[in-house]
Amino acid sequence: MASGRSYSLNRIHESPAPLFIGELDKHGHTPLYEAIVLAARERHLAGATVLRGPLGYGASSRLHTAKILRLSEDLPVLIEIVDSEEKINGFLPVLQDLITSGLVTIEKVKVIQYGRAADKKDQ
Repeated sequence: MASGRSYSLNRIHESPAPLFIGELDKHGHTPLYEAIVLAARERHLAGATVLRGPLGYGASSRLHTAKILRLSEDLPVLIEIVDSEEKINGFLPVLQDLITSGLVTIEKVKVIQYGRAADKKDQ
């Protein structure tokens, strides 16, 4: 594997950090979701995924929807970042610098598989 990381099955100490932001949120001229994923990659976090939601609302209670009759340009975006609790906690100051409005949660998960199937023989 390129990062040299391999995880055993059923590891419990991983922490995903789901981040809830708006699609139009920016960091400078860059979409915020892109800035966050690139910052996580630069710091070698295990993984990050951006998901665009068709419907949602946040602190303002304003409904954001992808319905044709109620076009919204600011759909909900979920960024899921996964790594060890230590690395997630180390990344929180970076998130504080990037996010002006949004929701960040930290959860414990049980990792069932990480990496390519070829890495399994090393576990």
